[in-house]
Order: sequence, then structure tokens, then C-alpha cells
Amino acid sequence: MNRRIFVSALALGAMLLGQPAFAADPENTMIITLKDGDVTIALRPDLAPKHVERIKQLVREGAYDNVAFHRVIQDFMAQTGDVQFGDMEDGFNASRAGTGGSDKPDLPAEFSSTPFVRGVLGMARSPDPNSANSQFFIMFTEYPSLNGDYTVVGEVEKGMEFVDKIKRGAGENGEVADPDRMIKVRIAADNK
Repeated sequence: MNRRIFVSALALGAMLLGQPAFAADPENTMIITLKDGDVTIALRPDLAPKHVERIKQLVREGAYDNVAFHRVIQDFMAQTGDVQFGDMEDGFNASRAGTGGSDKPDLPAEFSSTPFVRGVLGMARSPDPNSANSQFFIMFTEYPSLNGDYTVVGEVEKGMEFVDKIKRGAGENGEVADPDRMIKVRIAADNK
């Protein structure tokens, strides 16, 4: 059996078992430890190779550890990843959390036709489509107005029940007082 048929058979088997088809690649599996448990995310370099590479780089630098979920909106999404102002153990600034990024340059958009549904991980950005940097969000529900306008970088494979427990924000922009955080973030391949 050639490699392409084998990979397709694996994807079909995963779908039939009700599991994401992009599981089982430790190099592209991100694990976020939250207060209630671990969230396993299948990163999607097939959709957004530059964004996935950036996320893995920041994970491996430890930049996402202790970063707040600064914007969380019921029936929409939970946003995190501001490594500049969101680190709750080093330099946290509640009034600026969500306005920063990393010390790396912004990334050009990598839009796809993959829809924003429950569990999808997307890159946050300003109105400029080429301004994603380090922030990302996890969808609580389907949100079609984001489709094709934001970069999809992954999907939750396991632990969505822990994402559902992230403290929600108040106000129309979802700002969170005393926010929950990503305690530890790692790439599965690094757990040797």
C-alpha cells in the first residue's frame, strides 16, 4: 500500500471512530494545561504552516506558560496568547492584555476554507489581515462570520470540557477580571 493510500485510510478510520483525522503527530500536537485538566490540540500545518511554526516556536520558548485568557465571550470563544502583556507571573497588565504580541514579526494571513466550529483554534489579529502574531482563540461554538477571514491553526482533539470551564468575561468585549491562564503549554514530541 503506498503512503498516500495509507494516510487516507488512517484519516478515514479516525473519522469512523469519531476522532479528528489529524491526530497522532506528536510534532504537531500541542497540549495546554488548564486549571481543570489538559487540552490536546492537533495543529494544522497543512492549512497554516507559518502560523503553526510560530506557535510551536513560542511554545518551545515557554512564552505561553502562565498567559491569561484575557478575552472570553460566552457562546463565542476564549482568547489568549498575548505573551507581551498577558503573562500572569511576569509583566501581566490587565489594561493592556490583548494589545500585545511577541517580539517576532507579524505573519501574513493563511486563510482556508476550514470553518470556525466548536473546538477550532484560530489566530487573533487586528483589522489588518496580516497582523497575527502570537494570540489565538478557541471556539466554543460555530461562528460562520469568521470563515475565510481568520487563519485556522488547529482543533481541539481532547479536553474541550476543560475549555468550557474557562472563566467568562464581562462587558461587550469579554474582558476578564482575574482571568484563568494557560498554566503550561508543550508540544507532545518534546515529552521524551
